[in-house]
Amino acid sequence: MRLLHTSDWHLGRSFHRVGLLDAQAAFLEHLVATVHEHRVDAVLVAGDVYDRAVPPLPAVELFDTALHRLADAGVPTVMISGNHDSARRLGVGAGLIERAGIHLRTDPAGIGTPVVLTDAHGEVALYGLPYLEPALVRDQLGAVKAGHEAVLTAAMDRVRADLARRPAGTRSVVLAHAFVAGGAPSDSERDITVGGVAAVPAGIFDGVDYVALGHLHGSQTLTPRVRYSGSPLAYSFSEADHRKTMWLIDLGPGGPDGAVDSAERLDCPVPRPLARIRGRLDDLLDDPALTPHEQSWVEATLTDPVRPAEPMARLTARFPHTLNLVFDPERTGTDTGASYAQRLRDRTDQQIAEDFVAHVRGGATLDGPERTVLYGAFDDVRVDTAEREVGR
Repeated sequence: MRLLHTSDWHLGRSFHRVGLLDAQAAFLEHLVATVHEHRVDAVLVAGDVYDRAVPPLPAVELFDTALHRLADAGVPTVMISGNHDSARRLGVGAGLIERAGIHLRTDPAGIGTPVVLTDAHGEVALYGLPYLEPALVRDQLGAVKAGHEAVLTAAMDRVRADLARRPAGTRSVVLAHAFVAGGAPSDSERDITVGGVAAVPAGIFDGVDYVALGHLHGSQTLTPRVRYSGSPLAYSFSEADHRKTMWLIDLGPGGPDGAVDSAERLDCPVPRPLARIRGRLDDLLDDPALTPHEQSWVEATLTDPVRPAEPMARLTARFPHTLNLVFDPERTGTDTGASYAQRLRDRTDQQIAEDFVAHVRGGATLDGPERTVLYGAFDDVRVDTAEREVGR
């Protein structure tokens, strides 16, 4: 059975104020063409279909068109909600849409009920685990505590219990939206840290043949059975070095080494390449080595000791698609201070808050109980936001 694994479409998102709807439409055209060209048996979409809980109408219309195209192709599609989606909105009409072969899995109650497909080697059970906000689903899943590892463990217990009741040799696929240990994040993913812990071990998914992950935007192989497809488009300059792809997975009859016979990365269309350039303004404007980036979306970091006049206007004369300008002046002598933006880069909200407390205390850091209170406050804010989105 041939599976096409994708995720993190983020329909409706822009890139530094540049609309991406046309690029997203081109990707979905490419997706449907890939289904036909490679004779795909099922499409897997591992969450974050939309960029926000209440997407703009053009994004909804694009999604509707994609569903019709996939249904017309006659290829089953299994799709879960991610942390950016409103699970209730995405799941509206799921029962009716399922008749067209589009299987929306947005309700945790359905985790143990797979979509079952059949090929020459028997049945393949596909289980959809929507993004699980621990505080909202802990009781429903019977998790021992409110954390990502606990609720995913409880969810996978349901998957394994259902799988154990199926005929011997049934192959299994899980779709999940989570931050799994070993994955490399980028700047464009929303933080899902709970209690200071974001990542869960890959071993949670033991016992299934393939795990189609969503959430992290870079295509990654954690194990031969556990992979991120990554987003089809770049959504931050931290993804400038990403190769945007989908996974084409072939499932064989199964055996001691699992059912994955092959895994191939298929490239997605690139609307415009990304480039990060760095140096003094005059050097950037004169450097012939930067010629290939003149039609790229550019993030320029200027290192001039003194901020030059009209830097954006001068940059766009050579690099007309410059979208982001960063100042990081060269420092001499004992002046080694970093800019505010540099100090915050790659740090979570919790880490920034801890740094602030240490600063106002003259260097004294938080103790264990204080850190627990701080993390609890961040969790409460995130859960309150999720509850308000569900209640809209």
